Amino acid sequence: MSDRERAKQIIDSLPEYKISNLLLFLKGIQFDDDLEDENYCSKMIENYLNDQDPEKDETYTLDECKKEWRLD
Repeated sequence: MSDRERAKQIIDSLPEYKISNLLLFLKGIQFDDDLEDENYCSKMIENYLNDQDPEKDETYTLDECKKEWRLD
């Protein structure tokens, strides 16, 4: 039995709620080409720079975050 066939058997045995996690993983490993990674990162930077949210550059200290999230 090939690896592909074994993988399909495992997928078929998984409960439906685990399939979405598997899809996220599979999509993640599709980015194995450096050019695709570079394009993805460039698009993320472009999206950030074009974001019109006036608070996008707001910064917070670690202590402020811990206090807001009640992690003190």
